[in-house]
Order: sequence, then structure tokens, then C-alpha cells
Amino acid sequence: MKKLGDPVEKTVGPVEKIGNNKCFGGFQQRFRYASPTLSSTTTFSIYLPPGASADAPVPVIYWLSGLTCTDENFVIKAGAQRYAAEHGVAIVAPDTSPRGDNVPGDPDGGWDIGLGAGYYVDATQEPWRQHYQMYSFIVRELPPIIEREFPVTDKKAVMGHSMGGHGALTIALKNPGAYSSVSAFAPICAPSQTARGQKALGLYLGDDPAAWQEYDTCALVAAGKNKIPLLVEQGSADDFMAERLQPEKLQQVCAQHQHPLNLRMRDGYDHSYFFVASFIGEHVAYHAGLLND
Repeated sequence: MKKLGDPVEKTVGPVEKIGNNKCFGGFQQRFRYASPTLSSTTTFSIYLPPGASADAPVPVIYWLSGLTCTDENFVIKAGAQRYAAEHGVAIVAPDTSPRGDNVPGDPDGGWDIGLGAGYYVDATQEPWRQHYQMYSFIVRELPPIIEREFPVTDKKAVMGHSMGGHGALTIALKNPGAYSSVSAFAPICAPSQTARGQKALGLYLGDDPAAWQEYDTCALVAAGKNKIPLLVEQGSADDFMAERLQPEKLQQVCAQHQHPLNLRMRDGYDHSYFFVASFIGEHVAYHAGLLND
């Protein structure tokens, strides 16, 4: 294993530690480095459970956050470290978009496109194409760095919330065999069928709806390329459910195509991290059971 701070690849700058806190016997750490995929400096957080070492590496869960978040929202609000320590898994939380003075945001000052809103796609349109390569960052660039720099195995799972739930589901569906399991809290299930989803996908990918299908969970399930079971948590009091999330469409398409889905409706819960914190322990246990199988 490489020593922390050593370059991982010729094209990747040194991984610099910028935060370190002991937590439930393990360590919650934060790092930054120059990402060639994003053409910007990026940050990520990682929780390493007690006992993780070069002689005893642990599997890793990737957490993808939602709109307006950074890597720190989940780390501070979800309370996942207790459960990661209990089950002996690492949790990696990357940022939700590229950042920097030269990285474009929404010219209209909106919150659902640009900075903090990468949608986990590889943009093909200007001015987004240079930096907004979040799909490749999550799938291709970050895992090798984590596996080389930290005491983890190559076994991994992915989960997320809202926009990050959309990212987790689409990434797992598009990469058969790469992830042991996937789960999502209040995911955007069919972005190509919602006004805000069409706005984001149209700006990042262009006007051809066929390109949008590659980043739409319902469309990917209908394509039937990967039958990985989907665990989805949804609060009944979520203000975004009807207009933006549409779990009923995911339920319908999974039933039509015999795709395994466990959709758990939680009475009275909203879209916040209070909802995530209430059930994150169950999700960590679910992933740990499959990662350690």
C-alpha cells in the first residue's frame, strides 16, 4: 500500500489530508487533490473503522450526496460512523460537483444546476464538458485512489440521497459486477420525465432525449442490463416526492421487468437528513452483510 500523500498516478496530484477526527474508535478524515477528470481540485471524506490496516483491509461503501451538498453534509449529519465502526466498513463521501473559480455554475444563480449539482453524469455540452465529468470521477478515478491510498479492499457498495440516490442507482445499474449492493434514500427515479431533471440533463447532455436515458434509473431498469437488487427508502411526507422523485414510476417499471426492488415507504418522514439518520444504520448493515459475504 502506498503511504498517504504519495502520488497515486502520474496524472493525479498528491492526496493532501485536511481533516482528521477520531470517531467511534476509528477516524473521520478529509482529503483534497487535483482531479484530472474534473479539471479542478476536489475534496472527499473517508471514515476508516477501528482496526482497518494494511494487514486487515476493509470493504468500502461510497455515499453520493444530493443537490447543494458537499462531502461534509453526510459526514456531519447522518451519524453513519457508529454503524460503519460496528460493521467494519469504510465510507467514502465525495463532493457533488467540481469546484473552483473557473468552474461554471448556473448563470441564473439557481441551485439545481452547476456547483453542487453535478447529477453524476458526464457532460457533453459547453460550458459544462470540461469539468462536469462526475460519472467518470465516481466510477473510474476515485475508487483506484481509495484502494491505493487507504486500507480497503476492492469490494465496494454505493448508496446516496436524492440526486445522489439517482447517482447511486444509475451507477450500479450501468456497471454490472462492480458493486456488491446499492441503496438510495429518496432518489430521483426518472429525471428524464420531470421538468427539473430535463433542465439538468438537457444542459449537460444536449437536446437528444436518448442521451438522457443513460442516466435515468427507470430507463436503465427497462433496458434490463443488470438485475442488481434495489433498496429504496422514501418518506411519505417528502415535499419533492410527487414532482421530482416519483418512486411509483420505479415501482411500476421494476414490476414490469421483474427487477428486484425493496421500496420502503416511511410514514411521516420528509426529505431531510433527519430521515437519512433514522435509517442509515439499516443501510450500512445491509451493505456490510453483502460486502462481507
